[in-house]
Amino acid sequence: MVTSAVLYLLAMTLHAAEWASARTAVTVAEPELATVGAGASQRPARPAPERPAQSPRTEALGRAGLAITMIAAATHVAGVVLRGIAAERAPWGNMYEFITTSLAIAVIVYLVLALKFGMRWLGLPVTLLLTIGQGLAVTVFYVAVSDLMPALHSVWFVIHIIAAATAGAAFNIGAIAAILYLVRTRAEARGDVRGYLARIPSAETLDRVSYRFHAFAFPLWTFTIAAGAIWAQYAWGRFWGWDPKETWSLVTWIIYAVYLHARATAGWKGRRAAVVAIIGLASFWFNFIGINLLVSGLHSYAGI
Repeated sequence: MVTSAVLYLLAMTLHAAEWASARTAVTVAEPELATVGAGASQRPARPAPERPAQSPRTEALGRAGLAITMIAAATHVAGVVLRGIAAERAPWGNMYEFITTSLAIAVIVYLVLALKFGMRWLGLPVTLLLTIGQGLAVTVFYVAVSDLMPALHSVWFVIHIIAAATAGAAFNIGAIAAILYLVRTRAEARGDVRGYLARIPSAETLDRVSYRFHAFAFPLWTFTIAAGAIWAQYAWGRFWGWDPKETWSLVTWIIYAVYLHARATAGWKGRRAAVVAIIGLASFWFNFIGINLLVSGLHSYAGI
């Protein structure tokens, strides 16, 4: 796990250098189509849009960052698997294990997007997330392998945690797209889209990408809460007890429900939707870290 954290830091550094090198890349005007027909001279000519020139250095840094991320992901997934083998159980019994598993799913999703759909522009923010998350996991949240608490001995343990980790990965990538949307739309408003920002999709596309990830994650999060309620009935004899983590999971669900409902009915797109998505992610991480560290309850599985 430590190896993957160090490699993610190296990949993030390479992607940061990729963004920095693109700032100095020369822009090239797109060829303007000839205007044909009578009266054509009466129409004002539109300025030719510019695109960043292909820089071998920028491309090489991006490819290197992606390659290091792939190696880091392999060591990361191997670490999660070996943790499970050492514990002789699914490796999701405490906060350290949940965070490392969620980040492993997130990096796998990113690599699929980057390799299959050409979304390498997610590299810098994703590796930043992985560096911080994995770094905290191995330095602050790490706990030795131990047996599961009695309440966790259930098939719903596996179902509930897999759904939560997958939803969390999608929420994180959706929020990253929302943050990039805010940065890109501000640059577009100033008419100053240059450097690496000119290489990422338009603000409209980023908004759509963010929405799709949230639309995928929300049903999974709904199922996570429902599965947790069923599990609670088996473990504690009640479906819902307003435990701090249960309550904050509901708060997170409400935030994302507002996000999707506002987009579908009130036409909330762009900046307002992006802000709600970021608030939702903050609520998600507070639920899985803040609640464990600051509040005691039946779900206090941090182990630190």
